[in-house]
Amino acid sequence: MSKTISFIIFFSIVLVVYGSINFYVYIRTLKIVPPSSSFRILFIILFWFLASSYLLARLLEKYLVSWLVSSFIWIGSLWLAVIVYVFLFLLVVDVLKFLNHLFHFSPQMLFSDPNLLARCVFLPGFLLVLIVIIMGRLNAISPRVVNLELEIEKKASISELNIVALSDLHLGTLVCNDHFLRIVKMVNSLNPDIVLLVGDIVDEDIQPVIEQNLGETLRLISSKYGVYGVTGNHEFFGGVDKACKYLEEHGVNMLRDETVKVANSFVILGRDDITIQRFEGKRRKSIKELINVTDLTLPKILLDHQPLNLSEVAENDIDLALFGHTHYGQLWPFNLIASMIYEVSWGYKRKGNTHIYVSCGIGTWGPPIRTSSRPELLNIKLKLKGTSER
Repeated sequence: MSKTISFIIFFSIVLVVYGSINFYVYIRTLKIVPPSSSFRILFIILFWFLASSYLLARLLEKYLVSWLVSSFIWIGSLWLAVIVYVFLFLLVVDVLKFLNHLFHFSPQMLFSDPNLLARCVFLPGFLLVLIVIIMGRLNAISPRVVNLELEIEKKASISELNIVALSDLHLGTLVCNDHFLRIVKMVNSLNPDIVLLVGDIVDEDIQPVIEQNLGETLRLISSKYGVYGVTGNHEFFGGVDKACKYLEEHGVNMLRDETVKVANSFVILGRDDITIQRFEGKRRKSIKELINVTDLTLPKILLDHQPLNLSEVAENDIDLALFGHTHYGQLWPFNLIASMIYEVSWGYKRKGNTHIYVSCGIGTWGPPIRTSSRPELLNIKLKLKGTSER
């Protein structure tokens, strides 16, 4: 199946699901406004403007970067979160309505008049969703530092490595320069020996990153051995070569199915995201292929965006493997789905001698809010117990 056909099928499915959810909410909320009301037409126009603003803005963003398009992206992104929680709220109301039809536990007048029911639940529903959105937004801009102390039985010329790792920055219109500057200051305050960026560094199209000059903020990251990164699926969405070129020009050593020996003490293995197969028709290198060109006696750190095939990681004697991608669902209850899809959807796990950590990320995609996890920056103190002077 060609890339174009695959994209059309995927986009069509997303559009049908998104359109169906919006239509369900539209039909249910239209009952709030009486047919005779002069606000009914305004409500209809406003609803479908909000529903279409994100898709429209993302299409325009590829050709035009302006304050108007950015405003549309913000409005549409917030609407994505609103529609999720309004949909869930109305779904609960409809389930209760169905149960009441079976068991008659509520005043018949309330459930027998759909318009009356809609008006009764509107205010509490509106307040509940508003609180969720506000709290989720505050959470999304309040990253925390997760501290890990890990040990590796490998010899090296250093006894400890202070690693700072970030995944899913999604730099662009929503994760803009002010917020990114705060993140960079957090990184530098930890005095890292090395900084690792585990994919989805940019959101989609690189143009908003260029327009905001986020690369200059990226240059402010300070570490002893530099900054290393790998691609995520979003680098491919917006044009991977252009994104990687920009990141390289601003101080990030992008590893695309490559390995690098750092300070003659440890090896970083950077895998291209598995999305390369769908977008470029290429097969990325296996972990075994990458290891074959490394010094097997040194500690090995793997960077791979999506936490897939964790057994393969352990079987190849990787010492530390870092992943991202999942956002731990970002919005509740999608974290429950993420937990069903991935062996590790968030957090630490040890498989054999391999330390694995899947980050929930520090940025956001789509809705600029988080309700299933707090954004995180990972600080790993990696102790090399087999230390020897060289």
